[in-house]
Amino acid sequence: MRIYLRAFEPEDSILINQWRNDEEISRSLGGNHYFVSLAREKVWVQNKSIDDNQGVYLSICLKDNCKMIGYISLVNIDLRNSKAEIGGWIIGDKSLWNKGYAKESVSLLMQYAFSQYPINKCSSYCLEEHSISIKTHASLGFRQDGILRAEVYKNGEFKNLLVFSILRSEFVAKYGELH
Repeated sequence: MRIYLRAFEPEDSILINQWRNDEEISRSLGGNHYFVSLAREKVWVQNKSIDDNQGVYLSICLKDNCKMIGYISLVNIDLRNSKAEIGGWIIGDKSLWNKGYAKESVSLLMQYAFSQYPINKCSSYCLEEHSISIKTHASLGFRQDGILRAEVYKNGEFKNLLVFSILRSEFVAKYGELH
């Protein structure tokens, strides 16, 4: 692995704010685009770094220089039904797009999720038009569960979201024992 995951730090808010306000990055995400001030971003990052009741938010960093290149989250953790969702992942450093960093970050997050939480299933969503994300899900062993029709309103039109999931047993079969 060329990357590692770590907890958010206060200074991460600067990069996250730049990425969140970048139209090219926002276009590929399943959620809506929002303009976010740096002041609001600082509060958001602080809240995510000290309160994991709503999910786990992690910075994606390069091992060789510790540079933060993106972030990823595990949200809607439901221990009663043994499931959780990937809240999304962003590789904000566009020079690193399409080089496998998203795949590595999701793999690390799944390793963490299945080894540290008693969950059996992890779900993820992406825009139907985002072919790279679809390929990433498939290469990681996720299966497409369905389509949420006209689920989000982006760029003046309603967009479909694809729903993917991977079970603990499928992850272990593909990647080996949890550690």
